[in-house]
Amino acid sequence: FSTAITITEQPVSVSVPVGYSFTLRCRAQGRSSLQYQWFCQYQSDCRLIPGATNQDLPIIAEQTQLYTCRVNDLHRNAVFSDWVKVEVHQCVARGLPPRLWQGEPVIVLNPQEQRVELGQPLQLQCAAMGVPAPSYQWYRNGNLLEQQKRKKLQITHTRLSDSGTYLCCASNSHGEHWSSAVDVHIGEQSQPTSLCCKIALLVGNNRYQHHPNLMAPVRDVFELRHLLEHLGFQVVSLLD
Repeated sequence: FSTAITITEQPVSVSVPVGYSFTLRCRAQGRSSLQYQWFCQYQSDCRLIPGATNQDLPIIAEQTQLYTCRVNDLHRNAVFSDWVKVEVHQCVARGLPPRLWQGEPVIVLNPQEQRVELGQPLQLQCAAMGVPAPSYQWYRNGNLLEQQKRKKLQITHTRLSDSGTYLCCASNSHGEHWSSAVDVHIGEQSQPTSLCCKIALLVGNNRYQHHPNLMAPVRDVFELRHLLEHLGFQVVSLLD
């Protein structure tokens, strides 16, 4: 016994800018002629879309909604496609895709630097447009975070080891796009005093009596100061 109706092509979720035109597709096979009917859901309201009785559903993106397609035959058999999400971004001025956009991921929301007390929750957020909708993968210090595969990275109870530099990769069948990298600082205010009292004295000599002025000491002190401060040092910088 075989299923009366089999969906051979499911619609796919997309993430697009407001006003973008595209088409959702559904294909099915059955033992008699088939009829299609599309439905949409916004919040908790699910409704039939009048006139949407073709395999393809043209859409002009206005607001984020869910869609499904019902397929039935002449013998009262019916199946529904997967629910898919049409995510619409209202404000994407800097991330707006080029005119010849082919659906490759475009980051529209980058994560922000965070300072979190030890044991408190951490949340970072990334968002990207793409057709199909991109999948997400987070990294810390260049290492893949196996469990963090959503737009929002969430850690319920932070540990000191959660400190580091985070970034997210959004990818789909057309390619990938990386978010900006951001630093996350965990528990720096609550570390023991013995760990906080680290002081570095940097002296950059730029002027010498028998040598021309040097530029490197100024640059070196500036770069070393940032590095040591990132490691928790109090830095005193002196020139000449």
